[in-house]
Amino acid sequence: MASYPTAPKRPQTITQHGETRVDDYFWLRNREDPEALKFLTAHMDYLDEVMGHTKPLQDSLFAEMRGRIQETDATVPEKRGGYWYYSRTEAGKQYPIYCRKKESLENPEEILLDQNALGEGKSFCSVGAVSVSPDGNTLAYSFDFEGNEVYTIRIRDLATGKHYDESLPNTSGSVYELGGLEWANDSQHIFYVTLDAALRPDKLYRHKLGSDPSADALIVHETDESFFLWMRKTRDDQFIMSYHYSTTTREMGFIDADQPESELRVVQPRVEGLEYFAAHHQGRFFIVNNEGAQNFKLSVAPVERPGRENWKEIIPHREDTLVEGVACFENYIVVRERKDGLQQLRICMPDDVNNARYVAFPEPAYYIEFEDNSVFETDVVRFKYSSLVTPQTVVDYHMDSGAWETRKQDQIRGYDPNDFVTERIYATASDGTRVPISIAYKKSLRMDGSAPTLLHGYGAYGANVDVDFSSYRVSLLDRGFAFAIGHVRGGSDMGRAWYENGKLQYKKNSFTDLIACAERLIEAGFTSKEKLAIYGVSAGGLLVTASMTLRPDLFRAVIAKVPFVDVINSLSDPTIPLTTLEYNEWGNPANKEQYEYMMSYSPYDNLQAREYPHLLLTGGFNDPRVAYWEPAKFAAKLRELKTDDHLLLLKVNFNAGHAGSSGRYDFMKEVAFEYAFLMDALDLNQIPIESQ
Repeated sequence: MASYPTAPKRPQTITQHGETRVDDYFWLRNREDPEALKFLTAHMDYLDEVMGHTKPLQDSLFAEMRGRIQETDATVPEKRGGYWYYSRTEAGKQYPIYCRKKESLENPEEILLDQNALGEGKSFCSVGAVSVSPDGNTLAYSFDFEGNEVYTIRIRDLATGKHYDESLPNTSGSVYELGGLEWANDSQHIFYVTLDAALRPDKLYRHKLGSDPSADALIVHETDESFFLWMRKTRDDQFIMSYHYSTTTREMGFIDADQPESELRVVQPRVEGLEYFAAHHQGRFFIVNNEGAQNFKLSVAPVERPGRENWKEIIPHREDTLVEGVACFENYIVVRERKDGLQQLRICMPDDVNNARYVAFPEPAYYIEFEDNSVFETDVVRFKYSSLVTPQTVVDYHMDSGAWETRKQDQIRGYDPNDFVTERIYATASDGTRVPISIAYKKSLRMDGSAPTLLHGYGAYGANVDVDFSSYRVSLLDRGFAFAIGHVRGGSDMGRAWYENGKLQYKKNSFTDLIACAERLIEAGFTSKEKLAIYGVSAGGLLVTASMTLRPDLFRAVIAKVPFVDVINSLSDPTIPLTTLEYNEWGNPANKEQYEYMMSYSPYDNLQAREYPHLLLTGGFNDPRVAYWEPAKFAAKLRELKTDDHLLLLKVNFNAGHAGSSGRYDFMKEVAFEYAFLMDALDLNQIPIESQ
């Protein structure tokens, strides 16, 4: 058996607010240090050896996951201009192929971009945007070969197949962001966003096809380091909208897409604490905003006088309903709401929002996600629907009649949703708050506390872990697992107050909520401490590791993917991407009171000499959001302190960033490894599929 890799101590003295602390592993931040790379590679060698006995299980899991999906498949086509646009996949290929057909789906296919060809010979390939000019003649697309979310835009003439000479580097195009590439209506100008030294999107430019990018016009520069700059085009193609985002404040500007060289106008100048989002409809902006409305409301204002002094409230604030967004179509507006933790779609006419129809969903708990819906002149809104047990379904909802038209449902081989059940129960947090838990399991599961259970949580930024379907997860459910989601504070599941009560000086509520969810699952007869695991990604990695440091006795295993665990050190370094944006979410260590509160829960700073659960930490070497050294430092310090012989694994992807592997099969193998670790840690690595 290989010995566990240890990192040499190189004490770094850090003084903040008159207090001195020593960080023995601060040096692992230096990716140029050969010893840091040696430490990471030693962990990978160790991981390969200690997990070698699970290789047959990993292979079996991968084969199951691959066997369930339709490998050769296509999205539902969408008509834009004179073309039908869609993407498709082919068996054995990692990436999608972006295509279109002119006028009729019976006509020959034109391949716009084959991501497999683009990524040939590359260990990582992410496509940020695939955008065809309004006249249909030119393609602009962006790609990232490193995983660091820095994209390059290339432009191709679709008639000749030749690329333009210029490329636009250092652009924003992450899947986590609104957009980094839009066309003006003349099909000759492109708007794009670039990044600063900390990888913060901060500048909006205009580029003319065939020109030197060094001459591109700077439209706006967001100089406030606590703001990110994104942009998007309105659905009716009237405006290019700039979107200035901080954790507590928003500002939007707009440029006439017919006059790309015109000046940027501001909808409403930023006011600290005022958040809004504007969608255009025939000379008006429909504006979701929080002015005097914690759960947001909907207002309308004329484009010529868009400031908040002219905002007319049309859907008032409601204590029990969060307004999440608005989408405008020619004859309808769709207001996205959330009530009792569930998403709602309110369909109404632009001039009569009170005469509304709500979309009726077929299950008591579900997840919906808007498709592009890039066409303005339509009475159909398209969305994806799923639940913990219902595979993803593409739905065309006819806003005029209320008809629900299923366009496609993912075919999951060997899966029968009637064999499974989903339900919602509640945990009682330490302060008396009722915390929802969504659960899925096989109907044959015995409620005697013996079921292995995986509890998932996130709890930050107002983001929600919704109850969507995963074909991968069937491999757990088929083996008798229960899968649960703790809808902890820090998300917006139960309204804006749910978020506010899980951030800054209330952040610990997220952790105690997850602990309460774990205890409730045990009390309800699903599982026991010996069969319970928790899982979190990024800020969810903070959630599960902080919960682990608070109650290491409660969990048998923990999976923390790209976890935000070194809270104080990361937030003390403004050169790290995201840091300045994060101060309103977590706090600023320069503030003594906030520093002390964050220090009281920061997982890295609260490790002690005691027993801990089995732990899998993952990191991406090129991750700009949570640096690889956060899980690396955590592993090094935990190895020094822990008093047990439980698994402690650090898995670093040297060719990826925050989202892991870019190829679908490579990502599937990552999930198979995580599940194999989980089963091994719970002493279930030999458990067969129940149906076999």
